[in-house]
Amino acid sequence: MKFMIRAARETDCVDIHRMIMELAVYEKMADQVKISHEELQRDGFGLNPFYQCLIAEVPKELKSEEGHTIVGYVLYFYSYSTWKGRSIYMEDLYVMPEFRGKGVGKALLASVAQVCVDQQCVRLQFSVLDWNKPSLGFYLSKGAEDLTVDEGWHVLRFHGTALKMLADEAP
Repeated sequence: MKFMIRAARETDCVDIHRMIMELAVYEKMADQVKISHEELQRDGFGLNPFYQCLIAEVPKELKSEEGHTIVGYVLYFYSYSTWKGRSIYMEDLYVMPEFRGKGVGKALLASVAQVCVDQQCVRLQFSVLDWNKPSLGFYLSKGAEDLTVDEGWHVLRFHGTALKMLADEAP
């Protein structure tokens, strides 16, 4: 199938938001999405972007049933390991269902891996829900390491009231 991977543009944020919502529905967490396409524009395309994004785009003749030509994305940001150095955290990798199994996800993953290599990052890190066996199998088949199994790491988060209460303890 013919498609291209390119850097997202500010005008793509409506489509990125649409696909974020599609991913959230798939992950059974649609009620947790609070971000708007305007916030995506502000946070990804301002003076100090908080994230980077690559887009998978098909030609108009291959558009989706709903008429979309932007059919996948990978959203990532830079992080830093005090043990290893430069890293990238992949927040989302999503391909619309009708375009899965056609190499789009593999191309998005390979493209963000290429960014890692080009930027001299030592690792690409991400999380996968435990029940999402298709995605877990896909990543493992590409050589990903399951740190939960191999090293026993737990992913933790502060948010909402707990985050505010912790911040209130700052000197």
